[in-house]
Amino acid sequence: MNIQTITKLLIDNGIEANEAKKEMCMLLEYFCNYTEKDRLMGKELTEDDLNLIYEKVVYRIETKNPIQYIIGEAYFMGEYFKVNTDVLIPRDETEILVRKAIDIIEKNGFIDVLDIGTGSGCIACTIAKRTKATVLGVDISSDALRVALDNVTKLGINNRAVFRKSDLFSKVREEEKFDMIISNPPYIPIGTKLDAEVEKEPKIALFAAENGLYFYKEIIKQAPQYLKKGGWLLFELGIEESEEVKNHMAEYFEDIKIEKDLAGIDRIIYGKAI
Repeated sequence: MNIQTITKLLIDNGIEANEAKKEMCMLLEYFCNYTEKDRLMGKELTEDDLNLIYEKVVYRIETKNPIQYIIGEAYFMGEYFKVNTDVLIPRDETEILVRKAIDIIEKNGFIDVLDIGTGSGCIACTIAKRTKATVLGVDISSDALRVALDNVTKLGINNRAVFRKSDLFSKVREEEKFDMIISNPPYIPIGTKLDAEVEKEPKIALFAAENGLYFYKEIIKQAPQYLKKGGWLLFELGIEESEEVKNHMAEYFEDIKIEKDLAGIDRIIYGKAI
């Protein structure tokens, strides 16, 4: 048994080849402290290492648990974030949203940001770490907030990203005003059939009523009273939701723009409060 045969096991069970290789690298680094550099230098894995990785791969195949939940970490914008089944796994598409937010923050000297549906805190923590802004992350899930608190401590930015339990704006005080509100809300229409791996993620963070638009509508409607003059609202978008979200934003926001991901899908939308 070697790494190639174990990797083939993943591929034979429906995991795309490049993704299987990526997952294997994650398992090796986390459980065996074995990196790509070690491989290139010809370092060999012990039989115990191979047996351990084989066990984890079999578990991955049998349970359909995402690899990030198995190792308890997910890589996002240069950092490793703690994740478990209480939070969504950070994805590459969300990096587009965060990079745009950082660009707007730096160009305008923004210092107060609200992250709605913060989950693991990956958006809030990354913005706080890479800009001078302080970020308030809110979430309805106490379990998710515990993960976010672990991540903010891990990154050493406790005073820059703070968290609060809140159903959207319910626990945000009227006098609290922000330069930016950002959200990657639940946006999958209720009843949508998901891949087995995605099914393992928290339903509360995935599904939304009104064909996936419920949280966009609620946030758009309430955001203006919590934004400073000239403040910005940014969303990650679900597939084929961009035009409807834009139409709802147009009542309260101007300079609305949509940007695509690498697959050519409308992925983020942002606009400035009127």
